[in-house]
Amino acid sequence: MREPLIQLQDVYKSFGDNTVLNGVSLSIFEGEITTIIGKSGEGKSVLLKHIIGLIEEDRGAILFKGTPIAQMKKAERSALKQKFSYMFQETALFDSMTVFENIALPLKEKTRVPKKEIRERVRSKMQQLDLNDIDGEYPSQLSGGMKKRVALARALITEPQIILFDEPTTGLDPVRKNAVHSMISDYQRRFGFTGVIVSHEIPDIFYISQRIAMLDEGKIIFEGGAEEIQRSNNPIIQQFIMGQESRHDELTGLPPQPQGERRYQQEMARMRAHKSVFTVVILTIENLDVVKKMAGYEAQQASFKRFARRVQEHLRITDICSRLGMNKIMLLLPRTDRTQAEELCHQMAESFKSEGHLEIQAYPGFCFSVSAGMAEAELDQPIAKLISAAESAKNIFYEFKVC
Repeated sequence: MREPLIQLQDVYKSFGDNTVLNGVSLSIFEGEITTIIGKSGEGKSVLLKHIIGLIEEDRGAILFKGTPIAQMKKAERSALKQKFSYMFQETALFDSMTVFENIALPLKEKTRVPKKEIRERVRSKMQQLDLNDIDGEYPSQLSGGMKKRVALARALITEPQIILFDEPTTGLDPVRKNAVHSMISDYQRRFGFTGVIVSHEIPDIFYISQRIAMLDEGKIIFEGGAEEIQRSNNPIIQQFIMGQESRHDELTGLPPQPQGERRYQQEMARMRAHKSVFTVVILTIENLDVVKKMAGYEAQQASFKRFARRVQEHLRITDICSRLGMNKIMLLLPRTDRTQAEELCHQMAESFKSEGHLEIQAYPGFCFSVSAGMAEAELDQPIAKLISAAESAKNIFYEFKVC
């Protein structure tokens, strides 16, 4: 059994007569993204501040690699804090400092990095977050969304081991929101940091989180994977998820994954009753990261948004289309066997080729590579197994130049 990197054991916290944390127990594992969800006012941000030590618990214990933080010596606690970075909900930018100075501040305070390297690292981070040409501007001159990205750049600038994000995408439009999620996920994969996110962005946050924890009435009522929580039978969890989840994914306009899974169950019931067939197709943009490298995270998400729109335009009225992940779309094709699904994909590919590009800036020699994996459903087959079978059978079904 894995030992948690950070563990909260029966943590209580009250402010006057208001009990915010009422015996919270939570495990956070190294190298994963854990997202804490729950209704507004449930104490998610308070929980986050306990992890970094900004607030001390009334009762209970917080452990780091099995050692209670409260029992650590002062030097040990100070060294532990250096491993953390925090992105506040309200950005906490200093109005008297320029954008450049705000982002550079952690490097100046926590490290002995030479000024030249600080300049290079700050400018590199600003470019990655599409923050070009605002070095000398002040927070008061920025929009709310721009402030979020500056705060995120500052949180990432020291390349910390543990990063805490408090509602990092609040106030951003769908493209920028998904760009921030993509960036957090990308950095986590690249550097292996441990991320803890407080978020209400459902289902978007499920695409990048290895673990989900739900806080309700001061207690953690669920810990587990994103797929597990979406299939939970707990009425409190289901009511919350369905209340937060919009009818359509904000970025793509497609129904989110849970709605696609509900339609799957309907088709399975139809198969059971009428012996009708259906096939699942998984479309994946295999090289979407190339767009990010060329033009940034927002261009990457805008490309996926346009791809999803193109797919929708080529489906039959009975076909069901839902978002499956950061670069994946699931098609559920009723009354369609595998051979017919292959023909549909072939027709879609030919149509895409004749229509041309995805309306993003041209890059010489660049091609989108899209794979189509498909599997015909078997009676009472769990959706996870059918998706796995489809993805294991995928082939590149078309390529076209962005021109």
